[in-house]
Amino acid sequence: MKLHSILLRDECVLPDRLDPLRKRVCDGWTLVEEIPAMVFDTMVRRFGWHFMWLKGSSARRGFGTSHEEAANRALIRALSGVPRRFNAAELDADQVKKYLGIYVAKVTVQPRHIQENASLEPAHERHPLTAPSR
Repeated sequence: MKLHSILLRDECVLPDRLDPLRKRVCDGWTLVEEIPAMVFDTMVRRFGWHFMWLKGSSARRGFGTSHEEAANRALIRALSGVPRRFNAAELDADQVKKYLGIYVAKVTVQPRHIQENASLEPAHERHPLTAPSR
């Protein structure tokens, strides 16, 4: 997995006709293959949707007997730290070091959110528009 890769929750809804190739990462998450975050952002926006960049990273460590095993464990743990209300994440950092034959990885993901409207408020919490007075 490359830096700035995009990960989507299974329930993430994308605009019609936007169906990127995905690979299962863990329960509830898939990786958008071969499309970096900036390109994916442009694709989503061309459909008139919003790809929101949010604060509040999630960083976790993982251990393993190989580089890949440690990185995957750290990624799964980092994704568990993304708040449920956000439907996407971006891989922001991936560091792996080897200590006495054990690989230790630290992965950081940034929460992202994809949706049609511009407000982060759930639909049931939005204030209705007031009708103009006549």
